[in-house]
Amino acid sequence: MSNAKEYYSKMPAMMEQMKKAAPSVFDGFFGMFGKIMAAGACSVKEKELIALGIAVHAKCEPCIFAHVKKCLDTGATREQIIEAASVAVMMGGGPGFMHISAVLDALEALGK
Repeated sequence: MSNAKEYYSKMPAMMEQMKKAAPSVFDGFFGMFGKIMAAGACSVKEKELIALGIAVHAKCEPCIFAHVKKCLDTGATREQIIEAASVAVMMGGGPGFMHISAVLDALEALGK
């Protein structure tokens, strides 16, 4: 099983555990997330592509998996997702390049 497939199958239960264990942190983070990631001067799709690039640059595999799915959910194409990840590689060099495999893993796990 790929890391992405495992992430997508286990994340809902893990989120529930986090919410029960640290409700104020959970509610605070997702309250902020909801306000910042809402449509504004940038569309939700643009914000998700930016978040994906940051996730690749930060080498955060769970973040990559989450934002690839959110990019797809907002209508981003496979090509747009890979291009956004590629901008992160340009900014982050070799370590970013190595995390493109996590983007591809997530796209494959989601059937794209």
